[in-house]
Amino acid sequence: MKNYIDKNRTRFIDELLAFLRIPSISARSEHKTDVQTAAEFVKTKLLEAGADKVEICPTAGHPIVYGEKIINPALPTVLVYGHYDVQPVEPLDLWHSPPFEPVIKDEKIYARGACDDKGQVYMHIKALEVMMQNNALACNVKFMIEGEEEVGSPNLAPFIKENKERLKADIILVSDTGIIANDTPSIDVGLRGLSYIEVEVTGADHDLHSGVYGGAVGNPINVLCEMIASMKDENKHITIPHFYDDVVIFSEEERAELNKAPFSLEDYKAYLDIQDVEGEAGYTTLERTGIRPTLDVNGIWGGYTGEGSKTVLPSKAYAKISMRLVPNQNHEKITALFQAHFERIAPKSVRVIVKPHHGGNPALTPTDSVGYKAASQAMEDTFGKKPIPTRGGGSIPIVALFEQELGLKTILMGFGLDSDAIHSPNEHYGLFNYFKGIETIPLFFKHFAAMKK
Repeated sequence: MKNYIDKNRTRFIDELLAFLRIPSISARSEHKTDVQTAAEFVKTKLLEAGADKVEICPTAGHPIVYGEKIINPALPTVLVYGHYDVQPVEPLDLWHSPPFEPVIKDEKIYARGACDDKGQVYMHIKALEVMMQNNALACNVKFMIEGEEEVGSPNLAPFIKENKERLKADIILVSDTGIIANDTPSIDVGLRGLSYIEVEVTGADHDLHSGVYGGAVGNPINVLCEMIASMKDENKHITIPHFYDDVVIFSEEERAELNKAPFSLEDYKAYLDIQDVEGEAGYTTLERTGIRPTLDVNGIWGGYTGEGSKTVLPSKAYAKISMRLVPNQNHEKITALFQAHFERIAPKSVRVIVKPHHGGNPALTPTDSVGYKAASQAMEDTFGKKPIPTRGGGSIPIVALFEQELGLKTILMGFGLDSDAIHSPNEHYGLFNYFKGIETIPLFFKHFAAMKK
């Protein structure tokens, strides 16, 4: 199989570049046609790779591409999940090259979606081709590639509930995560959950002159900032009552094991160009991003921000806030706790509205499962060393959804790097990582089929 990959290396790159040129931004209505084009691209390439049945399934939003290759119903089945939609590209002025005109520089592909998740999805499509062309497909395979992951997958749950029979499988395989380093493979065994909220604070029913009214009435921006600041104490501990009630507390032994993962605090600070880290007292950086919950402001706005000055007390102020959750926190419960607390601490000088957006629960994959063992062996085969189990700081809410609706665990076998700038300007994905994924995925199928016997 390695020879086939090497022989087709240029084509595999060119096809990915064509995929990356499609501006499939699911959050923007003006890109609806582009999102549809990306779905059609995925369908075409799955058929070319050897899938028997591929269908673009409409939803209330963007479509889901479903495909399959069933070689023997008696064999195990792997369900591959991924997404073809991408994040918005702003701020554009920080990109070194246009986000949808991919360029290769220093053995990396620079484009929006290069790592998250088009590059990683396309590894699976090319892995199918490799297995089919080398008569090496050891399992049945199904694909469910959606176009709304970057907006919270609002139509995935209904699709899954309506298609449980079609989606029957033994394991779900996802490449939407990363590894510690190119010489240190790893597999995420835990993901944090997510509660995402928008808040609105209103003072007077119109903007006010800051000289006439300043100091006499509530300024929504000031009040909002004070409310947000009150949600953490001096130890960066979240002050929402009952927020930590369900948080799983790790033993000293478990924390020591987690901190064995290779990590340099100095390199971390240098990469981010910061003088020091910040977070909940009593925990290391790896613990803060893996096993502890968070509350962060993702955006805040209000008042006059144009050129020059306009001395007003704004009528309204807004913020978008996300909370990353850990086992056994429930995103709906946390959202309700946030809303009750935010409304309770609001002074009478303002009115507040809390608008829940999307969320999802944390997920864990046991390291003694067949799926994890197959992924570990496949990575050991291609990297030459056993991967380290890690806890991911991000959230993939659909992983908990898969377990709830399909009764299946998910293997998070990603090949990205923390330095790939996903969701940021100059997102990129290494050619090493792209081809390492194409090489490793067929071995997962091979080992999973053997271990399931």
